[in-house]
Amino acid sequence: MAFQNIIFEFVLIFAGAAIFATLFLYLKQPVILAYIGFGIVAGPWGLGFIKEPEHIEKLSHVGVILLLYLLGLNLRPDRLFHLFSKTAVVTALTSLVFLVIISTAAFALGFAVIESVIIGAALMFSSTIISLKLIPTTALHHKHTGEMMTSVLLMQDVIAIILILMLTGGQGEDVMFAIVMLFIKLVLLAVVAYGFVKFVVNNLFLRFDIIKEYTFLLALGWGLFGAGAAEFIGLSYEMGAFIAGVAFASSPVAMAVAETLKPLRDFFLILFFFSIGAQFNYLVTQDVLLAGAVISVMIIVVKPFVFKQGFQLIGENKTFSMELGVRLGQGSEFSLLVAYSALALGLIDMRASYLIQMVVIITFVLSTYWVVFRYRTPISSTDRNRMD
Repeated sequence: MAFQNIIFEFVLIFAGAAIFATLFLYLKQPVILAYIGFGIVAGPWGLGFIKEPEHIEKLSHVGVILLLYLLGLNLRPDRLFHLFSKTAVVTALTSLVFLVIISTAAFALGFAVIESVIIGAALMFSSTIISLKLIPTTALHHKHTGEMMTSVLLMQDVIAIILILMLTGGQGEDVMFAIVMLFIKLVLLAVVAYGFVKFVVNNLFLRFDIIKEYTFLLALGWGLFGAGAAEFIGLSYEMGAFIAGVAFASSPVAMAVAETLKPLRDFFLILFFFSIGAQFNYLVTQDVLLAGAVISVMIIVVKPFVFKQGFQLIGENKTFSMELGVRLGQGSEFSLLVAYSALALGLIDMRASYLIQMVVIITFVLSTYWVVFRYRTPISSTDRNRMD
């Protein structure tokens, strides 16, 4: 029965998403928003076609894993180290600024001190999915814009993991030990992954590259194995997939492999955006409507400006810094994870959790509109701004 239900849900999700996407394109609206919109309509708080979208959300994270894997395939280790050394300070400083501003706003809107700090911490991150989905592939993989964005997002991911460790790690000594172990695990995983690719994976590709089905399977298997290994040792699936991709980036077949995996990535990302909409309870969020609207607008306005100043401090020009700031100007899927962790520990109540969810969705929508109608993206409804 469960098997039949998941098939029916897939039929419903993709058929409905196709209808909504067609309508949105006719209306010249961003197609990503069609998936979120259909999730709201079909989810338990809408028409109720999907009663429990949580399992869809869990499955959809394969898309996020593949997104990070493909990103890693286009970044050689030496280039990645150079980018991190350039953007680490900017990422840390801007995150601190966002934390202070958003926490202050939440406190002014009536939330307790601890809740305000957690709201600020959750919402200081930018969305890896929205940012990377809305940038043309050529710019992401071969231009300075994509490289800078990637390094900032990855540094934010590390900060997010440290934050979650601090929330769940118990006493201060345990937290510090966990943070040190986090970096040791990252280094060890990277070294092992690089050696495995060099002596095993590359040789298998060279030996059997004539069988396309096998090369697709091996590439997919290696990326998911890296993700699983990272989760097993206490990191995140996404971080492991990225490390697996970077380790494989030096392979002569890396670019060809990346092209074959893109349709599979997009399949799961549609599920991801649908699940975000399906889990959004707009009835409950009425209690935090004013606070959510205020903080959402603040993020959309403040984040691009702060990022712009930060990138200019390290020598980037004004136009480039502003574009990068706009592309990074929203909440993050990590915001939801921080909210869930804090709620489970009793550090925030349902009201604060729903506020974070509401702000993430609103900023996803507003940021998508700003980027799609102002800059080049693969999903633009106008020929002038469309670039794959």
